[in-house]
Amino acid sequence: MENNSENNTVAIVVPKEAITMKELLQEKNTPLALPKVGDVMPGTVIEKARNRIYLDLSGFRTAVLYKTEIEASNNNFQDIKKGDGLMVKIIELENKDGYVEVSLTQASLDQSWEKIKNLKSSGEPVEVKITSANRGGLVTQLDGLDAFLPVSQLASAHYPHVEGGDKEEILKLLKKFIGQTLTVKVLDYDQKNAKVILSEKAKISKELETKLTNYNLGDTVAGEVSGLVDFGAFVTFNGIEGLIHISEIGWQLVNKPSDVLRIGEAVEAKIIDIENDKVSLSLKALKPNPWDSAESKYKKGEVVMGTVVKFNPFGAFVKLDAEIQGLAHVSEFKTYKDMTNAVELGKNYPFKVTALEPKEYKLALQPAFELKPNATADNPVLLT
Repeated sequence: MENNSENNTVAIVVPKEAITMKELLQEKNTPLALPKVGDVMPGTVIEKARNRIYLDLSGFRTAVLYKTEIEASNNNFQDIKKGDGLMVKIIELENKDGYVEVSLTQASLDQSWEKIKNLKSSGEPVEVKITSANRGGLVTQLDGLDAFLPVSQLASAHYPHVEGGDKEEILKLLKKFIGQTLTVKVLDYDQKNAKVILSEKAKISKELETKLTNYNLGDTVAGEVSGLVDFGAFVTFNGIEGLIHISEIGWQLVNKPSDVLRIGEAVEAKIIDIENDKVSLSLKALKPNPWDSAESKYKKGEVVMGTVVKFNPFGAFVKLDAEIQGLAHVSEFKTYKDMTNAVELGKNYPFKVTALEPKEYKLALQPAFELKPNATADNPVLLT
C-alpha cells in the first residue's frame, strides 16, 4: 500500500500473479473456508468497462468494482489497467447482476486500521505531517485515517508554555506546526468511532531516560529558561527540559514565575528528582536557607513590621524581609471578610510573632493593631 501525503491518494496493489483457489483455501487453513461478506482478498482486473471493472477473485468468482467506488477511494479510474492486482473487500456475494460486489475504499480502511493496530502494538515510531491545529492539539493523517496529537502528548520542546494558559496564545503557537513533520507513536485508537490518538513525547521518552542516566540527584546543571507557566518554569539543559516548580524558584513567596524569571535567562539549578523521563529542578536549593538564621532575626513575642502580600482562605501572608514571610491566620481577624477589610495587599502593618518553627518553615503572626471606630486599614491603631 502506498500513501501519498500530498493528495491522500491510497492505492492498494497486489502482485499481478493471481493466487489460486487451492492456495487461498490452504492459506485460510481450512478446506471449507470460502470467501464471505467482509473478507478482504486480492483480485486481478480481467475486464474494464465504461463505468466499472471486473476482477477475478483468485479463482473464486468474478467481482465487479464500480467507477464511483474507485474514485471514492481517491484512485484514478483511468490509471487502472487489465492485469492490475487490487486488494478489495466483499460487500455483497451476489448483486442483481449476479456478480460479487466489492469495495476498494473499505478494503483500504481495513488495512489502514490493521496498520494502526500493529503500530500501537509494536510501539514503532512513524512520521506524520501536521495539517491543522485547534486549541486541544494538532491534526494529521496516518495511512489515510484522521489522527489527533493532543497538546499533552507533545514533546517538551514543542509544548506551548504559556503563562496563564491563554487559549488563543496556545492556538497561535500550535498553528506554527502546520506543514511540519513530527515523529510520533500511536498512543491509542478506537476503530468503531474512527479515532486515532498519537503521542510525540512517548517516542522520545526512552531517549530522555537514556540521557538522564548521565545525571544524579544533587547535580547542578546550567540551562536556559524555556517556558513560564502558572505552576513553575521550564529549563532546558543538554537537550533535556526540566521543571522548576513555583515552590522551588526561591525561598520567598513567588506569586508568578514571570515576576522572578524571564524566557531565555541563563540559570543554574539543582536536580532534586528524576523519575523515568521527568526531571525536577530547584533554584532555591542552591541558595542559603534563610530559615537557618530566622531565630536570630525574629523572637517570639516581639512586634515586627511586615507587608501583606497575599490572601488565601487560611489567612494573610506577610513578608518580613526579602526571603521570609509569616502567616497571620484568618482566625486572628475573625472572618475572611474581616481580614480583607482590616489590611490591604502591598501595605505595611505591625504584627506580633506568636510562633517560630524554622525547621518547618513556619512563622505565625498576630495583628499588633486594632481597628477602632476612627481607624482604617490605612491608619491602624496600635495595640497598647
